[in-house]
Amino acid sequence: MPTPMPWSPTLALDMPLMDDTHEEFIALLGDAVQAPDDTLLSCWALLIDHTQDHFDREDQWMLDTGFAAGNCHATQHSVILQVMREGGKRGLLGELDLVRQMAHELGLWFANHVQSMDAALALHLRSAGFDPVTGMMHNPLALPEAEIQGCGGGSCGSATQDAPQAAAQAIAA
Repeated sequence: MPTPMPWSPTLALDMPLMDDTHEEFIALLGDAVQAPDDTLLSCWALLIDHTQDHFDREDQWMLDTGFAAGNCHATQHSVILQVMREGGKRGLLGELDLVRQMAHELGLWFANHVQSMDAALALHLRSAGFDPVTGMMHNPLALPEAEIQGCGGGSCGSATQDAPQAAAQAIAA
């Protein structure tokens, strides 16, 4: 089975640490998609661990640069991780087809997430002169006075917010 989405320049956000992490995510997702049944769950577990670190890092960057803790971008991260973990549990019960379907859907979701919420975050970080490696901010005056409640971009509409809910409904079925 082919990788659900190969790395593409359209996914690059001009933030090397973020781009490298996204490329690693895609590689691990590809490993899970292509895994035979006997290694699928170990590949899925590696993807979950990577995704936890990935999302924790982005969530911290958001907090460091003026996002409210409950913003929709961080909430989406939380929901996706919850769904992935539930998929792993269901996989342990023998529902490998469900895990494979989730991997496919995760690839579709991820492309949209990178090109909307993560793109807005990258733009926000660059405008503040935030260095994701050091945590230093070179232009703090560019930060808004009030906490950012949404995702920092125009992607907080219902279509983006419904994606994690749809994934959660899919595993509940």
